[in-house]
Amino acid sequence: MDIRLLEYFIAVCEELHFTKAAERLGISQPTMSQQIRLLEDRMGISLFQRIGKKVYITEAGHILLNHTRRIFYELKQVDNEINELRGLQRGKLTIGCSGNHLLLPSIVTFHEKYPQIELSIMNASTEETKEGILNNQVDIGIIFLPIDDHQLESKPLFREKLFLVVSDEHEWADTSYIKLEDLQSKPIFLLQKKYLIRQFIDQHCQEAGFKLKPVVELSDSESLFRMTLLNKGATILPKSYLDNVSNPNIRIIPIADLDIQKEIGVIYRKETNHDSTIGVFIDHLIKNYKVKS
Repeated sequence: MDIRLLEYFIAVCEELHFTKAAERLGISQPTMSQQIRLLEDRMGISLFQRIGKKVYITEAGHILLNHTRRIFYELKQVDNEINELRGLQRGKLTIGCSGNHLLLPSIVTFHEKYPQIELSIMNASTEETKEGILNNQVDIGIIFLPIDDHQLESKPLFREKLFLVVSDEHEWADTSYIKLEDLQSKPIFLLQKKYLIRQFIDQHCQEAGFKLKPVVELSDSESLFRMTLLNKGATILPKSYLDNVSNPNIRIIPIADLDIQKEIGVIYRKETNHDSTIGVFIDHLIKNYKVKS
């Protein structure tokens, strides 16, 4: 069977939209539809059900999807072993993490040592990163530990702490510390609920008997930071992000009742036959964070 047909098939499964899947692979929508029909003809069964404008995967489609992911996983393992023979001359790593700031220093130094290795960074929540690894779309992830999945291994990198951030014009700019309950009365910007940092904050608020209602929810630390400065509000950001920020117009304030550190680590598939690229990158991360700490 033509591997390209399976690539088209996976794209439609993930997008559940023929036009979006076609755009993702750089082909026309009619071509995508024609290739899926060809695959369905070869399989002798419908792989997708179209109801109105929505696309659903049939039972046969789910069976093929599971086997197709295994096929691409094995093909990637072949690449891994060949790359080992090349001795880190070429290769590609896809990395999932909730905040590119977690990787920026390591990316620069790794690229200096191994310029032929291509790194692709995907900004994603912890759950999205774990799912990407299990679906063979992501090689490694940088997430909050611990993980509760027998298919994944992890190694700790550093411990994370959260701080309140305001502009130097905010009324709290000279405050030595605040409590979470104080944030109920001021405009605050937070990450979306799918991110573990937000879930961690919400959990502590719930235990204290109240709920924060952010003015705006955003998907990354950089947007929260800029929104806070522009609108003179407040946000909660991790120390790992703030360590890379140099701005005289901000004030970083400890949160008295959120003085708990969470462990950040690297995760990867347990049964993965690690090629030297993955192993060397993980070792590079561990050494980098050890130096910083």
